[in-house]
Amino acid sequence: MTKNLITIYDPKSPISEQYRTLRTNLEFTSLGTQLQTILITSTSTGEGKSTTASNLAVVYSQLGKRVLLIDCDMRRPTLHQIFRLDTRDGLSNILAKRSSVEAAVQATQLDHLFVITAGVVPPNPSELLAAPSFLDLLEDAKSQFDIIILDAPPVMQVADSRILAPLVDGSILVLSCETSDRDEVIKAKDQLQLTGTKILGLVLNRRETRYDKNHYYYAYQ
Repeated sequence: MTKNLITIYDPKSPISEQYRTLRTNLEFTSLGTQLQTILITSTSTGEGKSTTASNLAVVYSQLGKRVLLIDCDMRRPTLHQIFRLDTRDGLSNILAKRSSVEAAVQATQLDHLFVITAGVVPPNPSELLAAPSFLDLLEDAKSQFDIIILDAPPVMQVADSRILAPLVDGSILVLSCETSDRDEVIKAKDQLQLTGTKILGLVLNRRETRYDKNHYYYAYQ
C-alpha cells in the first residue's frame, strides 16, 4: 500500500488521530439514525477525497467493522493504486453486467477492509451509475458489510456525485486549503443539498496548523 494510507504506516501520527476523530464524529452524528453508506466527494480534483475515503475506511475496519470501499470515480480511478489492486474487474464490469459483486470484491492486507475498484474505464460513467444495477449493487453490499464508503468524482466537474448522493445515508465534502475556491465550495454544497442527501460535514484538508523543528501538522476537521 502507498504512503497515502498514513493510518496504516503511521497510526500514532496526529493526522491518523484526526481520521479517528472524524470516525468518532460520524458515529455521534448518526446516533439514532442509519449510517451505513457514506459518499465522499470534493469540489474539484486534487483535494484529497480518495485519500480521505481510504483512510476513513481503514480506521472503520480497525474497529472490527466489515468495510467495503468502492471506487465510483470511473473517469479518474485511484483506489487500485492506493491499495495496489487489480482493476480489470471492478465497478464498471458489475454495472455492465459483465461481473458479479462477489467476483469484483478484492481483499486488502486488513482483515476487515475490502475494495471494489473502478474496473475498466467506460465511455458512459454517469449512465452506468444512474442505472438500476447500481442500486442493486448497493443493496447487495449492505447485506454483507457494516460500512460502505463511495469514493465519488468531484461535484462541480461531472454529475456522478449528484446521481449517487440520494442513494446514501450521508455525504462528506472534502476541501483543500491550498486549492479550494470559496465560491465553488458553496456551489458544491448547494448542489449536494439539492439532491436531498444529508451532508455529514466538511473535511478541511492540507491545513497547516503548527510547525516545530520536526513536523508540519495538518488538521482534518
